[in-house]
Amino acid sequence: MKVLTIVGARPQFVKAAVVSRALARREDVRETILHTGQHFDEALSDVFFRELGIPEPAYHLGIGGGTHGQNTGRMLEGVERVLLDERPDWVLVYGDTDSTLAGALAAVKLHLPVAHVEAGLRSFNRRMPEEINRVLTDHAADLLLAPTPTAVENLRREGLSEARVRWVGDVMYDAALHFGRLADRASTVLARLGLDPRGYVLATVHRAENTDDPARLEAVFEGLAQVAAEIPVVLPLHPRTRKA
Repeated sequence: MKVLTIVGARPQFVKAAVVSRALARREDVRETILHTGQHFDEALSDVFFRELGIPEPAYHLGIGGGTHGQNTGRMLEGVERVLLDERPDWVLVYGDTDSTLAGALAAVKLHLPVAHVEAGLRSFNRRMPEEINRVLTDHAADLLLAPTPTAVENLRREGLSEARVRWVGDVMYDAALHFGRLADRASTVLARLGLDPRGYVLATVHRAENTDDPARLEAVFEGLAQVAAEIPVVLPLHPRTRKA
């Protein structure tokens, strides 16, 4: 069986590291990876493939940096071209990015089966581009791989056939278990930052709804400052947050 996996953003790289490892153990499965280029910065892309042991992408579209409409349209065109050449038995997409939606749309229009990892997750906030992407992908996909019972219930409420749904568990939890053990053995970041294990809080702030609203961003950092008065806060800065 030939599987074409479509990734583009760093959360998808982490998920793919787990699933690709499982697929590699199957003698009857051959996986080909397509990277749309949605996250194109070295620190947001290449380093994940190296450190997580993900096979090198066979295709790299180099598409990123535009608006949602620009990215999705260009990805749709590029993914379709690859699918016409590869003609996989399944197309595998992850999560809720523009790469996810473009991959699913390109595949279903060519009548290729689509599997969606992290199906059924909902924020119920239609102002989020990610919410639109995940809902449309779920309704287009043939196999819905849901991480939680709540996700399964969300799909049921939307009228999607239960025959298409599988409750498979959370691949991000699998990733945390696997790479957490590796980090315990190999990582030096705690020593570099002068931190004790479990003696700090890790935070991330990157949603446009938070970074692009000065009052909201100020409130977030005021909250983090209150936490930091009691325990160190480690905040890896996303480029959008750093710019804001």
